[in-house]
Amino acid sequence: MKIIFRGTVQGVGFRPSVYKVAKALDIRGYVLNRGSSVEVGICDDVRLDHTSFLRMLRDSLPEIARIESVEILEDSVSGYDDFVIVESGDGERTSFVPADTAICEECVKELLDEDNRRYLYPFICCTACGARFSLIEDVPYDRERTAMRKFEMCEECRSEYEDPKNRRFHAETISCWKCGPRYTLFSADAKQWQVIDSTDPIRTFARLIDEGATGILKGWGGMHIVCSTDHRERVLEIRNSYGRPQKPFAVMCRDIDVVRSIADISEDEERMLKSSQRPIVLLKKAAELDVISPGLPNIGIYLPYSGVHHVLFRFLRSDSIIMTSANLPGEPMATRNEDAFSLRADCYLLHNLDIVNRVDDSVVRLCNGKKFFIRKSRGFLTTVDVPYSNRILSLGAGENVSICISSAYKIYQSQYIGNSFYSGTMDFLEESMRRLMRFLGLNMEDIDVISVDLHPRYPTRRYGIFLSDEHGIELVEVQHHWAHSASLMVDAHVDETVSLTLDGTGYGDDGVAWGGEVLRSSFSSFERVGSLEEIPLIGGDAAVKDPRRILFAIFNLCGCCGDGECDITEECDITEKEAEIFEKLMRKAPKTTSFGRLLDALSCYLGICTRMTYEGEPAMKLETYLERGYERFMRGVGREIEFECEIIRRGKRKVVRTLPVFAALSSIRNRLRSVGEISDAAFSFVRTVIEALMEIAVDEAEREGISIGITGGVSYDVPIVMTARHAAMKRGFELLTHDSVPNGDQGISIGQNAIAAHDVSCT
Repeated sequence: MKIIFRGTVQGVGFRPSVYKVAKALDIRGYVLNRGSSVEVGICDDVRLDHTSFLRMLRDSLPEIARIESVEILEDSVSGYDDFVIVESGDGERTSFVPADTAICEECVKELLDEDNRRYLYPFICCTACGARFSLIEDVPYDRERTAMRKFEMCEECRSEYEDPKNRRFHAETISCWKCGPRYTLFSADAKQWQVIDSTDPIRTFARLIDEGATGILKGWGGMHIVCSTDHRERVLEIRNSYGRPQKPFAVMCRDIDVVRSIADISEDEERMLKSSQRPIVLLKKAAELDVISPGLPNIGIYLPYSGVHHVLFRFLRSDSIIMTSANLPGEPMATRNEDAFSLRADCYLLHNLDIVNRVDDSVVRLCNGKKFFIRKSRGFLTTVDVPYSNRILSLGAGENVSICISSAYKIYQSQYIGNSFYSGTMDFLEESMRRLMRFLGLNMEDIDVISVDLHPRYPTRRYGIFLSDEHGIELVEVQHHWAHSASLMVDAHVDETVSLTLDGTGYGDDGVAWGGEVLRSSFSSFERVGSLEEIPLIGGDAAVKDPRRILFAIFNLCGCCGDGECDITEECDITEKEAEIFEKLMRKAPKTTSFGRLLDALSCYLGICTRMTYEGEPAMKLETYLERGYERFMRGVGREIEFECEIIRRGKRKVVRTLPVFAALSSIRNRLRSVGEISDAAFSFVRTVIEALMEIAVDEAEREGISIGITGGVSYDVPIVMTARHAAMKRGFELLTHDSVPNGDQGISIGQNAIAAHDVSCT
C-alpha cells in the first residue's frame, strides 16, 4: 500500500511525524519526499487500520503542517525490515513550499538556556519552526536544495538529525555554533567593509543601537533598518536619509506587555501577534507615537520571530525598536551583503547565509473578525482552491504587485513583490515567477494563458504582452476593478456579487480612471451599475501628489465659488498664478471616479493633509478623524450633519453626485473649530457618500438575488467598512469582506487568474 499526502507537507517535520507513528504501530515500510508531496509505503504483509494510522498522524503533526488531500494506492511494497526515511525523489509538484515561521517556544527556551549548546545561537530552529521559503531553491525539500547546503553538519548536529527521538530528527536547516552560519558586525566608509566585531557582534550591535546608532540587520528573508524608539532624533534622521518624511514605521516590541503599553489590543489581535506567522499587526495607538506613525490612528507592531531578534532583545535596554524594510525608495528590500552598504547606516549586522527568496514582513489589520492583508508575504504563503485546472499566469497590477500561477485546481500566489514601476522590482518579479514555476515543475510552454491589467502603462502588462508574443500564449486583459471584485468572490467563495469596488485609481474600459464603483460581477462578466461622478485630475498623476488640484477642479465645477461669497484660491489654498495654470490644465485633464481621490480632496480641504509623501497618505490621515467621528456617531454624542447626496442616471449607470456634498461642506467649514467638529463633518460626508453607493448596490442585489461586498484599497479603512456594513444591514444584507486574499492591489492577480480561467473554458 502507498499513501500520498499533499498539502504543506515538506519542510514542516512531516516525515519525522510519519516515522514516529509508524514505529509506534510497528509498521514496516518507508516515507520520502516526492516532488512536492510525501509518499508513505507500507509493506504488503503489514495489517494496518489506515484510519487509525491517519488519525494518529494528524494528532502528532506540527502546527505548520497541513494535509490537503490523502490518496491511497494499492501498489505493492516489500523488502523493508523496519520503517525508514529514504532519499527524496522527484514527482508531481502540487503542494506549496512551506512558509517561514517564528521559532517555537522550545527553541526559545534552548536559546536562552546558558547550559544549552545553542545558547544565544541566532539560527536556532527545529523541524517545527524557522526559515523555510526564504532558503529553499527547489523541491523536494532537502538540505541540498536549500541555502544551508554549504554548511556541513558537525557530528553533534548529525547525531540529532539522525535520532528519531530528537526534536531535530530530519530538520533540514539544523545547525549550531560549530557548523552553522554566523553574524559579523561591519561599518562602512566609502563603501569599504570594515569589521567592528566578529566575536560577539549581536551584543555590540545592541549596545550601539541603545546609544543611538542606526543599523542594518540581515534576517531570514531580507534586511531591516533598525534604531531605538528611545532616540527620537535618530528616527527623524532615518526619515531624512531614506526619503520617508511621513511614512509610518513598523515597531518590534520585546514582548506583549510592551505592546500593551503603547497600543490598544484585542484578544484577536494578541493571538495574531503571537501566531507562528508573526505579522506586523496594525493596532490602535494608546500612546503619543507621532514620530513613528505621523497623523495616523494606528501603529504597526510585531513581536520577535527569529533567533537573532530574541538575542538582540536579550542585550538591548530599549523595549522597542524601529524595524522597517531596508531599501531605497521604490526598490525591493536588500538581500545581499554587498547591497547593504548602499544603505546609509552606522553599522551593519550581516550573516553569511544566502537569502534565496526575498520575503517582506506581512502586514495585517483585523476588522470584525476578518483579516485585512495590507501586505501578504512572510508566514502566509498559501494556496487557494479553485474549480479549474488551467495553468494560468497572472501578473497583477502596477503597485503592490504579486503574481499567481494556477495548476491542478489551485492558485499559487507569490510573496509580495512591490512597485513594478521600478526596474529592480521587475527583476524581482521575473525571478519570483521563474522560481514559482520551478517549484511547480512548469515552464512557459506549459502555461495556457497569461492575464494582465488593462492599463497601458503598467510594466506588468508590457511584460505579459512580451511573454505572450515570445511564447505564443493567449493573453487575457482584465479590467482592474473587475479583478478586485473577482478576488473578493474567490475569498468569500461566491460566484457572483454586487461589490463596492473602491480604491485610488484603475484603468476603466472607457478610458476613465475608475475607483468609486458599484459592480455586478461574476467570473464571466461584469456590469458597472453605479459609480461616483467624474472629477478632473489636473495634471494627471500630479493631482495624486497634490490634492489641492482635485479641490480646485471640484470647486470650479460645483460653482459654489462663483457667487462672490467664497474665493476659490482661498478655498483650495492656492495662489492666483496656480489658479490660472490649473484652469488651463483642467480643460484636457483626465477624469476619475476614484473614492480614494475623493478622500484625498476631503483630507486636504479640512486641513488634515495637503500633500502626499507616500501612497495613500491624505486618505490614511483622514481615517484618524473618520474613526473619531464614527465612534462619536455610534455613541450618540457626535453632531450628525445632513448632507444631500443626489443619485442621477447616466445611461444604465447610476451616478452619485459628490460635488454638491462639497458645496454643502464649504458652507460650514469655517465654523468647524474643534477636532470633534471636524471629525463629525468628515464622517458625515463619507457616510453620506457610502450610503448612496450602498443604496445602488442593494437595489441591484435585491433585484438579482445575490450578495453584497466591499473590496479595493479603500476597504482597508475600518470606519468606512463598518459604515458600509451598517448600511447593508439596514436593508437586510450581510457585507462580504476579505479575509485571506489581500483587499488591495496585491489581490488583483488572484482575481485576474479566476477571470482568465473562465475565459479559457468558454473558448
